Amino acid sequence: MCTDLLKTLKFYGEMPTLFFDSAQQLNRLVYFEEINTEEQAMERFKMVSTFTRPQKEKMIRPVNPDWVDLTAGLKYESGVRVRPIYGRPSIQPARRAVTF
Repeated sequence: MCTDLLKTLKFYGEMPTLFFDSAQQLNRLVYFEEINTEEQAMERFKMVSTFTRPQKEKMIRPVNPDWVDLTAGLKYESGVRVRPIYGRPSIQPARRAVTF
């Protein structure tokens, strides 16, 4: 669970063995969910944490059947976001990203 997915991905890329041994290194992002409140994100995190690997695979396959790394798309999307018109504040609600 994190509030800035790109920053978290960068952190794990720089320190791949901080939380995982060399056999379990994180090397790609294949699934994530965006959830608006921290409370909802924590509930979802707790629920998904109880899933077995087959259950997690069943959750991932419909949205990313080839297990493509989604990091490149996120970096591209963050660079192309439209800025609000000068002097006009953004009216989009804040969104939080959650990873599992």
